[in-house]
Amino acid sequence: MKSLRWNLDSLYQGFETDDFREDFDRLETGLKEFTQWTNLRMSGNDSAVETLEDYLRRLVEIRKLSARLGAFSHLTLSVDSKNEAAKQAMNRLQNLSGEMTQLEVRLIQYLKGLSDLESVMKESQFLQEHEFFLKEHKNKADHLLSEAEEVLISKLRNTGSTAFGQLQGDLTANLLIEVPLDGKSQSLPLPAVRNLAYHSDAQVRREAYFSEQKAYAAVEETSAAALNAIKGEVITVAELKGYASPLEETLEDSRMTAAALDSLLGVIREYLPWFHRYLRRKAELLGHSDGLPFYDLFAPMGEVSRTFTYDEAIGYIVGNFRKFSSRLAGYVQKAYDEEWLDVEPRMGKRGGAFCLNLPVIRESRIMSNFNGSFSNMTTLAHELGHGYHGFNLKDESILNTSYPMPIAETASIFNETIVVNAALSESSDQEKIAILEASISDATQVIVDIYSRYLFESDLFAQRKDRTLSADRLKEMMLNAQREAYGDGLDHSLLHPYMWVNKPHYYRAGLSFYNFPYAFGLLFAKGLYAMYLEKGEDFLPLYDKLLNETGRNDLKDLTASVGIDLENPAFFRSSMELIRQDIEEFLKLTGKE
Repeated sequence: MKSLRWNLDSLYQGFETDDFREDFDRLETGLKEFTQWTNLRMSGNDSAVETLEDYLRRLVEIRKLSARLGAFSHLTLSVDSKNEAAKQAMNRLQNLSGEMTQLEVRLIQYLKGLSDLESVMKESQFLQEHEFFLKEHKNKADHLLSEAEEVLISKLRNTGSTAFGQLQGDLTANLLIEVPLDGKSQSLPLPAVRNLAYHSDAQVRREAYFSEQKAYAAVEETSAAALNAIKGEVITVAELKGYASPLEETLEDSRMTAAALDSLLGVIREYLPWFHRYLRRKAELLGHSDGLPFYDLFAPMGEVSRTFTYDEAIGYIVGNFRKFSSRLAGYVQKAYDEEWLDVEPRMGKRGGAFCLNLPVIRESRIMSNFNGSFSNMTTLAHELGHGYHGFNLKDESILNTSYPMPIAETASIFNETIVVNAALSESSDQEKIAILEASISDATQVIVDIYSRYLFESDLFAQRKDRTLSADRLKEMMLNAQREAYGDGLDHSLLHPYMWVNKPHYYRAGLSFYNFPYAFGLLFAKGLYAMYLEKGEDFLPLYDKLLNETGRNDLKDLTASVGIDLENPAFFRSSMELIRQDIEEFLKLTGKE
């Protein structure tokens, strides 16, 4: 059996090693030299080709150093929130953010002054390799403040939104919750309590839900203060930069048009009644008459509830991926063999799951809180999809490895679809109910719950613009959003008013509206899977090429390359039809036509 914890030695073997200290010194020295170089070269009349080539080469080296140092510090803190060395390293890196911002501002200003960037790039293969990076930065000039203002904002974030986000993350990571289990009270970390929502015993799910709600009361005021501070900062900076709203800024960062978002949201609203039908049927099967209580959202269904050890989960994932793509299966096997995953729930470890791609060492690291459920297995498959996305970018320049949020969920949800469909194809009707329901439950989270989070955050920004919001007001706003999104599918007396405390994305100033990208990713991946069913093996090189080009295109051009028009609701509607068919099958299997 492999270790349940990841190995970070290929980054560094510790914070006190010579490699770590020397790289930090190289980064700080390199930033100073880079800044001095820009003073001389980016304000003179030197060749634009040579200037941009030198700038990008220097930036690549700086990015590699900061990425390596930052990844080691961030990954360590993610599983050990009290690690003081990691905290100090993160603070030291954050203190360099001003210099990094200054370098970016100078590039944007320089590009703004170039009357014909196209002609300059034609003279250099190296610049052509970074064409999208250069054009995207030139376009940022429209919302650029002065260099002094941009640097000041960057530095102030360290004691503003970043500090508040870290504070709130520490609160939840170290929150011990008393839960009655096996006839006695047990103290469990938040991730472990959240995992009890998948427990087969209804009483355990219910007790965990009420215990979780009670525990949040101890951190709600601090969390509300942090959230107000972070969103207030986002609003202020967006206004200063001339954005109509934080959403407009997010769409620009997402390389996505407002028309595409409207298309997506319109289709979501159109199909909500189908999700409500599913939720009401699940409630009936579990003995509820007024809709599904929140604590039973993830209740396993069917006579057979599949469970996995960690090794079994990886074996199942690899085996089914191999039927699709030996390249994908090989990536997962390598990640497992080389201990790139940390799956053990434990005190001090953050909740949820994520993948961090590490182009600087051509690897990735995946964190989850694995409890053996079918849903947790699909979560592993999901996060390994993020890793496979990074694997397809491993030979790219580090400047071409950044892709926008909406496309970030493509490979992950594609992976989920593979394992779920594989499980359905080999199951009896009763097993199929369990697997199909788990898949629909996940889709409900990505469509319905994500929509509730979008509604909440939209309301949050609208109200925060005029006033500070109390914890009670935030809870009511969350309940209103859940009522609108879930409709009569949920019991309105048993919702989850604290989801704004639970979800860490709300506390990242750079991740405003980190909700609709999940819905986009689900429906985009479903559409791609339908293409795979149609094209067979001919689809595989197209799929890998698509993932490889995500760092060098906006969404409209990227998706058009595979014949998709995001601004036409027909595409999202065709993808949603696949989920509707699953809901109909579930209703049929459970005796509800």
